[in-house]
Amino acid sequence: MEISKKAEEYSNDQGVEQIWAFKAFHHAETYMNLISSLDSRLLKLTKNDDDIYKKFQEDFPDMSVDIVKEDQLKSPAAKEKWRPFCNHFKENVDDFNYGTLLRLDCNKDYSEENSILVTRIQFFAIEIARNRQGFNLCMWKTKRKTKNEEEGETRKEEQKTDEEKPIDGDCDGR
Repeated sequence: MEISKKAEEYSNDQGVEQIWAFKAFHHAETYMNLISSLDSRLLKLTKNDDDIYKKFQEDFPDMSVDIVKEDQLKSPAAKEKWRPFCNHFKENVDDFNYGTLLRLDCNKDYSEENSILVTRIQFFAIEIARNRQGFNLCMWKTKRKTKNEEEGETRKEEQKTDEEKPIDGDCDGR
């Protein structure tokens, strides 16, 4: 089949875009659940984590991963630098170029302001670095603190005597 139309003449199928958006959101939600549930320094995202991290350190030695700026990923100069990095993993990382959401600030959850669309290999490179360098621990610690506070409140409620407990029903106790 020969494609004879210009790229501008093609349009995106909204159904495909919706499926992609759902998959990207599901991936983001799953990833947040993972890093919120365990010590992310122990997390292995791919069978190639060591290679990805090593190559990332070689190609981007000065890039800070705790807070990523859009121009570090999307500027013309950044794209020129990222392209060979991404293509290096073309044969070894499944779906290396699929669109994936990345949090710009690792101390925050996914949101419209804190998310950017990147290739999957860029996501892996930055998140593996964040995990190994301990930047994602804040998510786990925050969830543990919240869980401990909730458990403490539950214990306090259970320790109240019957006369201290609120009575169900009318305001005057009937």
